[in-house]
Amino acid sequence: MTTQHLIEQIQLKKSFLCIGLDVDLTKIPQHLLELEDPIFEFNKAIIDATHDLCVSYKPNTAFYEAYGIKGWQSLQKTINYINENHPEIFTIADAKRGDIGNTSSMYAKAFFEDLNFDSVTVAPYMGKDSVEPFLAFENKHTIMLALTSNEGAFDFQTLETNGKELYKQVLETSKRWKNSENLMYVVGATKAEYFKEIRKIVPSSFLLVPGVGAQGGNLQDVCKYGMNDNVGLLINSSRAIIYASNGTNFAQKAKDEAIKVQNEMEEILKNSF
Repeated sequence: MTTQHLIEQIQLKKSFLCIGLDVDLTKIPQHLLELEDPIFEFNKAIIDATHDLCVSYKPNTAFYEAYGIKGWQSLQKTINYINENHPEIFTIADAKRGDIGNTSSMYAKAFFEDLNFDSVTVAPYMGKDSVEPFLAFENKHTIMLALTSNEGAFDFQTLETNGKELYKQVLETSKRWKNSENLMYVVGATKAEYFKEIRKIVPSSFLLVPGVGAQGGNLQDVCKYGMNDNVGLLINSSRAIIYASNGTNFAQKAKDEAIKVQNEMEEILKNSF
């Protein structure tokens, strides 16, 4: 999917919601555990209920890898279901890969070719040769960790070197890498006050923003400081939507929560453009 296609979907759906498919078997409705593939059946129900309210789905691969080969098969069935039934949806493999040379090329091949995700999250700590292999894939997007929402983010990301915070140096350096137009960035919603500075460095890039909802991030603040002329935001919500209920009505409750977020986004878009 191209960036323009993503922008068109945002305009069409009046939404920039990304739903995280982070499936924990201890949290999903008990009746699904009786099925052959409870993870896929849970995802399928969530997707069927919410696909018209969001523009993106983001499975966190750790939640699938934890269940071994069966979990990986559930992930593959999930991405195939989205691609076959809702090709307009922007898919994100939240894998946070980061290695050098051939290893990164193989990670990229796994997610972009075998699983056919539109994008994958990567960690930039090892520099350009850990990220450029992902950027080499045409019409695929690499979503690089920039400023995250966890407590430990302050251990390194905001440290100053030569009078400038490290996350700013990472952003500036990444713009010089080959095919950097295919970069997006992860910026945590709990760091809303930083968005203004980030937009000075990457004014036109899309930002994937986790941390709204269960983690306490505020949508209005993120949009106030982070939105650009093409919206430029994908706001991720996982637990607040997919675990809205653990009863047989879980999909409807997830849809109800997604509607609340989409309505708020529609209002923001109406007042911003």
